[in-house]
Amino acid sequence: MGEDPTGFDDPAGAAPAATAEAVQAAEAAQAEQVRILFARPWAFDRSCADLAQLPAPDAAEVAFAGRSNVGKSSLINAILGQEGLARTSNTPGRTQQLNVFVPAKPDERSLKTSRLSSGAPKRPVEDAGLRIVDMPGYGFAQAPKADVEAWTALVFDYLRGRPNLRRVYVLIDSRHGLKPIDIEALKILDKAAVSYQIVLTKLDKIAKEADGAPVRRAMEAIGEAIRKRPAAHPIVLGTSSEQGWGIETLRAEIAALAG
Repeated sequence: MGEDPTGFDDPAGAAPAATAEAVQAAEAAQAEQVRILFARPWAFDRSCADLAQLPAPDAAEVAFAGRSNVGKSSLINAILGQEGLARTSNTPGRTQQLNVFVPAKPDERSLKTSRLSSGAPKRPVEDAGLRIVDMPGYGFAQAPKADVEAWTALVFDYLRGRPNLRRVYVLIDSRHGLKPIDIEALKILDKAAVSYQIVLTKLDKIAKEADGAPVRRAMEAIGEAIRKRPAAHPIVLGTSSEQGWGIETLRAEIAALAG
């Protein structure tokens, strides 16, 4: 029997094409998973003043930490695609508890409902194996010293003692870089062996394009600063809540952590 000149009968020739198709199919499936996760509505579940008020550690959690006024609430709203879900304020230190957000669905038969902190209508809460936690901003806050110390202790207790915490995204204002208070937070994370990843915010304030030279310099500087930190993820992410830069990348990271 003569050799097929097309190579279609050759398993070795077919393998690369089959592998490429499999990779494309896997990427498409992953992209669809991300789309579904963040296309659904999300709801405010609860505020927690101590660890005992947190839900049972039966779902993956990712937390957002950062200095007061770093743009944390705005970034969470951009990721979840719901303006006003995480409360934003011009007053640094407005968030003083651990605020938990979960996927939700408009199902009137659900037995569990929660009202959004913004006063939006109630939505039934759906268990999708993922929670997002908005942590109190550390550093400056216009509040009594005793209150600041209390919620700072809450943050550090949460970082040390939450077994289902998959990653902490530590937000850094791209205009200012790492400050001493940020370094102290990173030391706590390193000591607790909590996986964390740096996310630069407000990139539109330093560059006109997401891949502009100022952005690259800022990300390289942070990357070098955290290079030897044991719990730090080596890849620095960059975002702009106003321009939507980096939001899809961050969504994909979160979805992967949720499994």
